[in-house]
Amino acid sequence: MKTFKHTCICRTFKVEVKAMDNKPLWLICITHMLIEIYLLIQVALIPVIVEEFQLSLLEASLIATAPNLIMLLMNIPSGFLADHFSPKHLLALSMIIEGISAFFVSQTRNFWTLVLGVSLLKISSPIYHITGLSLLSRLTSSEKVGRWVGYHNALGNVGTAAGLVTLAVSLSTTGWRLTYMFWAFPALFWSIILLKFPHFGVEKAVKNDHSKNKSELKKSMLVLSSNFTILLIAIAVREIGASGSNTYMTTFFTDSKGLSETAASLIFSLGPFVGILGSLGGGFLCEKLGAKKALCWNIFGCAVALLLLPLTPSIPFLIFIYTLYSLFSSALWSPMNTLVAKFTPEARRGMGYSFYFFTEGLLASAAPTLAALIIEFTDVCFLFQCSAFFLFASIGILLLLP
Repeated sequence: MKTFKHTCICRTFKVEVKAMDNKPLWLICITHMLIEIYLLIQVALIPVIVEEFQLSLLEASLIATAPNLIMLLMNIPSGFLADHFSPKHLLALSMIIEGISAFFVSQTRNFWTLVLGVSLLKISSPIYHITGLSLLSRLTSSEKVGRWVGYHNALGNVGTAAGLVTLAVSLSTTGWRLTYMFWAFPALFWSIILLKFPHFGVEKAVKNDHSKNKSELKKSMLVLSSNFTILLIAIAVREIGASGSNTYMTTFFTDSKGLSETAASLIFSLGPFVGILGSLGGGFLCEKLGAKKALCWNIFGCAVALLLLPLTPSIPFLIFIYTLYSLFSSALWSPMNTLVAKFTPEARRGMGYSFYFFTEGLLASAAPTLAALIIEFTDVCFLFQCSAFFLFASIGILLLLP
């Protein structure tokens, strides 16, 4: 009887510990949902901004380029912060910056203050992503990283979809600024929840660092192994193709397909909804096929879908192909983040994600302007062909990885 009772107590204890272990992971995932609210809003607004402020497409591209440049500059210091400071304070800081900046954007009345506000808002993204993803990879076993990144990205897509749906509603009623004001308050409230959470189990990554005799710069450069460098090159080439087409997707819907701004925003908002399923599927494929194969197949699917988009003969078929593109596009993040965790040391994972996001941000800053020039001299359909070429090239580079 005592043995049976003892066994029951042990099992109950294990279940409770497991539930407690998952709490920090879900808090990270929910924070990601709120961070991604504004991910695509400024891109979806490009046709609206062109009309409201009487801009050329090249001028309006600053609403995507300038914030991406700010994110680029914030990536390296964010990695240092993630490796040296309490993660819950950094996650809370990202929410505070997002809430205050979003409220500021809602009050803007000219284009340059709008660019400033969105740029300030984007500071929250590298602080969150580098801290959140490095923390998530430390709190899970290597076998389950892909699965939890899938959950993480699925909730991120929930946030992005909620932001775009709110934008579609506000565009047809009071105006786009309501979207920024509406979501500012939940972000600020969530920062309080994060600050009240006791701990995340890993307060500072550097406590496990065994390279204390080396300078900070040398320890950071240890992250750049040959495999990780190949991965970064593949990520850079993929980003050139993906950023340009994603930035002007609503422009393609309105200019090439003749859709209204509201209809284009609604179709664009399907991407994050599909992305919920894609993120979960990406985590599953990552476990079953391995991160490298899963990433290659998802990039291949994106490239083929981009080539088919300009050829769509009807709106229903356009929606179908765009849905496929969104499915593959969201499924690639789980294997990509898993590979970053695989090729970086745990004690310097924050710096590993810094290099990863720096590489992405560098290309994401330049790609929208270059894409705008391509559209000015050709058309948006030719842009999709260029994007597909870079996606195929990135697969060739990924094949060099073990």
